Amino acid sequence: MAQQTPAPAPDALSRAARGWLDHLRVERGASEHTLRAYRRDLDRYLAFLRGRGITAPTDVAEGMVSDFLAHLRTGDDEHQPLAASSAARALVAVRGFHKFLAAEGDVADDPAQQVAPPTPARRLPKAISIEAVERLLDAASVGDTPASLRDRALLEVLYGSGARVSEAIGLDLDDMDLGRDADPSNGSNSRAGASNGDDAPEDAVVRLFGKGNKERIVPLGRYATDALEAWLVRGRPTFAAKGKGTPAVFLNQRGGRLSRQSAWNIIQAAAERADLSGHLSPHTLRHSFATHLLDGGADVRVVQELLGHASVATTQIYTLVTARHLREVYAQAHPRAR
Repeated sequence: MAQQTPAPAPDALSRAARGWLDHLRVERGASEHTLRAYRRDLDRYLAFLRGRGITAPTDVAEGMVSDFLAHLRTGDDEHQPLAASSAARALVAVRGFHKFLAAEGDVADDPAQQVAPPTPARRLPKAISIEAVERLLDAASVGDTPASLRDRALLEVLYGSGARVSEAIGLDLDDMDLGRDADPSNGSNSRAGASNGDDAPEDAVVRLFGKGNKERIVPLGRYATDALEAWLVRGRPTFAAKGKGTPAVFLNQRGGRLSRQSAWNIIQAAAERADLSGHLSPHTLRHSFATHLLDGGADVRVVQELLGHASVATTQIYTLVTARHLREVYAQAHPRAR
């Protein structure tokens, strides 16, 4: 019987990689999914190093890590080029590997510390037209049931305030002032406010809590206010009677606070009824809120405050959307545009 050739002993790179993965599993409690992803990225990295004659972590220099990142972006005969986001993910594994080795004292320096991930291509926010928004909002109201009143109010608040979905479903009754006398037993704020001649509120506002629990006050228009009042007076009491007295504005049919997934489902169902193609999410209404304000001439700093952005640079992404829209209109309408 022929003797089997013993498998070659693992080199220093393989032993180091195994040590880091064991550390992630035992000390950090990483999931099997995470470990598989890191192992896959490390295997490609180690193969790249060995192909250049490197078999020990102590031989790796910063330039080699940078070369590997460039290699990921260009691809080879065995691998397709990776997008910036995928290459950045692989670099996370490489940087974690070298940081671990440096912390353990296995190497003197961390060669990956100064290698920055590639910048992903800037994705413009997805917004829909005003006409599409109106179709979506109308489609949320099917009959006069408590659920349809809630769904319309939720979508009106998302579009009327630019709230994140987490901010909208996190609203409590005390976070609203609809600017009118109301019966608190129905869930409305009882503080009186001024109204103009056609009974539209002049000072209806909601208090939203954004990222980092940062608070901001945002005005509500007449459509959102009317939809909220209809829900609070004619819909919410029915659901609230089944629950345990939660202060949440938006309730599910068991009387508990509405979840993010339920809010997503509400928008999807309305989008299907409105025959709107493409992926719509609660964030679509936030993007549309900002884009339509800027299209209407609002100052970017005001939109920044309404959205709760810490930096105006984040809000300025929306100006790219409106500029693109202007170019499209110009190209289609001007006789000498092309």
